[in-house]
Amino acid sequence: MTAPQPLPPECRVPRIELDVTSELDLPRLPEVGAVLDRILSLHPGEVVIDLSECRHLDAAAIGLLLDVQRRLARRGGVLTLRDPHPRIRRILDTARPDQPRPVAEASPGPPSTSSDPADAGPTRPALGRAKVVTRP
Repeated sequence: MTAPQPLPPECRVPRIELDVTSELDLPRLPEVGAVLDRILSLHPGEVVIDLSECRHLDAAAIGLLLDVQRRLARRGGVLTLRDPHPRIRRILDTARPDQPRPVAEASPGPPSTSSDPADAGPTRPALGRAKVVTRP
């Protein structure tokens, strides 16, 4: 009989960014939902979803975003939506007015790439970025 293997330590990254580059609707949700499930398995402190290239989302997509927000909040994380189209912002504001969603207006610059060796190593925060390109 072998001893059970110890569980890996909880993986927690400070922030993961995701770009949505097309419409976010029911036919595309399985693909996007799978990516978000993998992202949430990393236990991020913040998930930033860039909606600047998304011009449409439907009720199913709103449900997915609210679910992601709820799952993050349970673990002490935050969902931030970046640059949503004004029409999408109005839809989100009316979807659940009792649940505020942080919205970032401008995209931050890329993470700094310092050549200082003191910046390397475990003290440097890990950042992740993913672009989801859905197939029509």
